[in-house]
Amino acid sequence: MSPMHDVHHISVYIARRPTEVYAFASDPRNLPRWAAGLARSEVRKDGDEWVADAPFGKVKVRFAPQNSFGVMDHDVKLESGITVHNPMRVMPNGEGSEFVFTLIRRPEMSDGQLAQDKAAVESDLKTLKDLLERR
Repeated sequence: MSPMHDVHHISVYIARRPTEVYAFASDPRNLPRWAAGLARSEVRKDGDEWVADAPFGKVKVRFAPQNSFGVMDHDVKLESGITVHNPMRVMPNGEGSEFVFTLIRRPEMSDGQLAQDKAAVESDLKTLKDLLERR
């Protein structure tokens, strides 16, 4: 049995219906508009994966199939060959939505790297919130 990992659930309230949030956030073509931590420029489809230029190099992203549960889990394959699983969900919260990204600390991550990743996710979720609440 492998050791337990340090897990951080990072969430933001978005004053839009979950179906609207899901429709926007689950479309990989929208990633450059809100997920700077993953895609700095246009993403392109390559088979059943999406290729993006992340701040840390070229990545391949594979998303969970479209679903009615708000699940947007995605695997990010780094140039090093390591694949990082990123659970992500949108769920109803009153009239709006709760958007949750689960950051799982990888064994090789330092405290500083974890803090950087957490700050990047928080920034991306704030961008998503601002973008969707303005629409």
